[in-house]
Amino acid sequence: MGTEFTAPQHKPHAVLIPLPAQSHIKAMLKLAKVLHHKSFHITFVHFEINYRCLLESRGPNSMDGLPDFRFEFIPDGLPLTDTNVWPHMGQLSKSALEGAYLAPFSDLISKLNDSRSSNVPPVTCIVSDGFASNFSIPAAEEHGLPIAIFFTVSASGFLGFDQTRVLAERGLLPLKDESFQKNGYLDQVVDFIPGMKNMRLKDFSTTGTQAKSTDELGFRMAVELTKKSRDAAALILHTFEALEPELLDTISSMFRAVYFIGPLQIHLNQIQQNDLRSIGCNLWKEEAECLQWLDSREPYSVLYVNFGSITWLTTEQLIEFGMGLAKSNHPFLWIIRPDMVVGGSAILPPEFSEETRERGFIASWCPQEEVLNHPSVGGFLTHCGWGSTIESISAGMPMLCWPFLGDQPTNCRYACAEWGIGMEIDNDVKRDDLAKLVRELMEGEKGKEMKNKAMEWKRLAEEATGPKGSSSLNLEKLITDVLLSGKCMDKKT
Repeated sequence: MGTEFTAPQHKPHAVLIPLPAQSHIKAMLKLAKVLHHKSFHITFVHFEINYRCLLESRGPNSMDGLPDFRFEFIPDGLPLTDTNVWPHMGQLSKSALEGAYLAPFSDLISKLNDSRSSNVPPVTCIVSDGFASNFSIPAAEEHGLPIAIFFTVSASGFLGFDQTRVLAERGLLPLKDESFQKNGYLDQVVDFIPGMKNMRLKDFSTTGTQAKSTDELGFRMAVELTKKSRDAAALILHTFEALEPELLDTISSMFRAVYFIGPLQIHLNQIQQNDLRSIGCNLWKEEAECLQWLDSREPYSVLYVNFGSITWLTTEQLIEFGMGLAKSNHPFLWIIRPDMVVGGSAILPPEFSEETRERGFIASWCPQEEVLNHPSVGGFLTHCGWGSTIESISAGMPMLCWPFLGDQPTNCRYACAEWGIGMEIDNDVKRDDLAKLVRELMEGEKGKEMKNKAMEWKRLAEEATGPKGSSSLNLEKLITDVLLSGKCMDKKT
């Protein structure tokens, strides 16, 4: 009797593609590492400009990867000499919205599946950034692959994007002219969106509240891409159930399958293997010296200040922030990117240096999660990007919030009004007001209450990512029901 032939078993192979922005790449890379730990072969796909940025910031071997964790890129049509993605973000987003990257992304999947030229397992699933869904979903359909859409934001931030269409249908957006930014119009309460309480119009994404017409790119992205995501097999959000329970119910009623799987960093903290720790994604060189400086400070004494990767300040705002930090009399670690000041250099007045020489440290970039979890850090002044916000929650860190664009006003509103871990800084920042808020955060009763609340959210985040926690169970269901299903699901009507 002949021996029955058994085909070799391959690892499942997930292809992940983020939007080419720092926070999106960081969250997607964390998910890729978690899936790798769950025995997936990983292909992590960058836009070409980000691939070049990372080679420049992290070194010529930083994209080598491992045998089962590989990096690829798709051409994006940008100049090959450019290594600063942000000036091109509008063009990249427009091209992604119009599906311009469908052909190169589909070609890459075909190349990975070609056994003659590829030594990797066949692609079995795709995890795509929500802002890439107009080309990633058609590519998944073309290859018959299940696809999960990952919006690297909170549930409230996502629903704020999704409801931009409804706000427009009700005649609230876009604004009739610029005067509506200042006449109190944006302070009106929006009470008709299920799961979103005490929201003012100005608390929604700036893609809607700053748009002058429904034809603007940001407005179209919010409307079209959340709608397109309904065609995917699953929607993933980087949050956890205890933080936004009502929003989970609301979004789950609108989408086929919704998975809250955060915070991803806490999942990673539980993984003992360290073979992926050298794989990073910072687009700027980190200055590790700031950690040594933190080692010399007293516990909970330092205010960490970082406005993220895309916030800009005017020279006047930079000076007001600087002198506010000086007047607060508290130690601070301030991250000032080389491109952070609009139309100029980050030059602070001489009196700032004189007053802060012994208690301030300025760096151009840093390993943020190490900083937030350092015992010397007692507060975080942030732009309220979701990546920074959930990292702050994971570290049990109270915040001063100065939102700039996108979903940041929504994150700020929830941090301050719903979760009790933030205080908002006026958009027209003034040094005396900032100094007062810093002192309240670092030494006042309100600050102590916020710290206690932040530590409680940290505990709940750790519980969610524990062995039987909601995020861990959601992650297992995502893998079993979607990523390993082999099914390219029909569109939800």
